[in-house]
Amino acid sequence: MKIAVTGKGGVGKTTLSSILSYLFASEGKKVISVDADPDANLASALGIPPEEAKKIRPIADLGELIEERTGAKPGSMGGIFKINPKVDDLPEGLGYKINGITLLVMGKSKAASSGCYCPENVLLRRLLKHLVVERDEIVIVDMEAGIEHLTRGTAGSVDAFIVVVEPGQRSIQTAGVVRDMAKDLGVKKVFVVANKVRGEEDIAFIKHGISGMELAGYITFNDAVMQADIKGASPFSFSPKTVEEIRSIKIEIEKTLNAG
Repeated sequence: MKIAVTGKGGVGKTTLSSILSYLFASEGKKVISVDADPDANLASALGIPPEEAKKIRPIADLGELIEERTGAKPGSMGGIFKINPKVDDLPEGLGYKINGITLLVMGKSKAASSGCYCPENVLLRRLLKHLVVERDEIVIVDMEAGIEHLTRGTAGSVDAFIVVVEPGQRSIQTAGVVRDMAKDLGVKKVFVVANKVRGEEDIAFIKHGISGMELAGYITFNDAVMQADIKGASPFSFSPKTVEEIRSIKIEIEKTLNAG
């Protein structure tokens, strides 16, 4: 299964991505967790110690590797370089392994959002396509709010696209934008997960706001998640209630996909 998680900044994408990763890994499945958000903090949410997380270099920053694989220096525009570089060895070679999960931190080229054909952007897009289209592992991608770095060929192979929302107009608006972008890219299934829910009023507000989109479940507001973040621990080991809520969401998504 290939899952992409997105939504407005601060809504809890990384918490959901990390716990989903642990739930799949706890079933004995091989999991690749991809931090594709420039504000990278998936390492912390997976419980990787800060001193270890600092050693993980984003792939977009690996200038020598980018030049070796594409034939051009990062930051260069135009010219001739490979647009289909070798990437199949990168998950094993560059991934940080923890509890059955392999973490890859993508980073971001300065021009990634413009869709330019600069070498580092080509490598990142090729790697993302390889992970989503060509790998057998469970792949969970923690993305930024936009999905511009997903090409049509890659997005169409994502099994589940999850938009995380919280009670608030801006979050709901972002969900609508992401839904439309996903549709244009050929994404088959878009789910909404409501986070930081404090009661029935919040659920009703979100259901009304996402009319026409499928709500896979909700996660209640929980101080334990904040405490895990403060301590640099994984919410998977710190907030059992949140884990069970996300387990229910995972089951609902799998049931819907299998029915389809």
